[in-house]
Amino acid sequence: MTTPTEPAGQPPVLAIDGAIATITLRRPAVANRLELSDLDVLQAQLAEVNAREEVLVLRLQAQGRHFCSGFNLGEAGEHIATAAERFEALAAALEAARPVTVAVINGGLYGGATDLALACDFRIATTAAEMFVPAAQLGLLFYRGGMERFVARLGLPVARRILLAAEKLDARQMLALGYLDRMVGPEELAQAGQAWCERLAGMAPLALLGMKRHLNGIARGALDTQALARDIARVNASEDLREGVRAWQEKRAAVFRGR
Repeated sequence: MTTPTEPAGQPPVLAIDGAIATITLRRPAVANRLELSDLDVLQAQLAEVNAREEVLVLRLQAQGRHFCSGFNLGEAGEHIATAAERFEALAAALEAARPVTVAVINGGLYGGATDLALACDFRIATTAAEMFVPAAQLGLLFYRGGMERFVARLGLPVARRILLAAEKLDARQMLALGYLDRMVGPEELAQAGQAWCERLAGMAPLALLGMKRHLNGIARGALDTQALARDIARVNASEDLREGVRAWQEKRAAVFRGR
């Protein structure tokens, strides 16, 4: 039994296994909502992952029946504006993470959690997943970064359905609208998420991470053309490119070293 000062569950945990890092949300009794302290924990975990050059893929997953229900509005209280700013900063940091990011969605995601998953590069979900943003029903104006992401990635009509009409979408609708990249049965989710991460981790690091970074810049209308030119020149001169071409010609798996 928890007290008001002891939130149910535990803070998010980070595990790193070679090229794949995994952050797991661990408050299943409260639909994996994020306490304000969890926002700081997640920021620190992202910073650690960004600093680990061997990590190419970051998986975000959760325990229990639901993926995440956003941040704890009750804890935020009268400081909800500050809490929303911190949550927005976390979503921005997740989108800007150096590795390629994959949200493995085991169930419902609600409120700001829909934006956390959208900030990831890929989303794989079970058929039991659903999403719902009740901001308009609560009197809360969704933060700028989240609105921009919904419009940029899903289009204005879909963003209106989610944010203005507070429409609840099931997994099949989420897939049809482009929110999900793949939908699988509940018993397949863990294996499908692992296979997706392993496939990404097998790509050439310089090309993979360079394209991830510049695709996000293009999507925001903020492409750094000089940085792109430098990255292209670096990849063109890399051992990895020569190895990739040889492996293709020899019909074998390439062994990339990130240089």
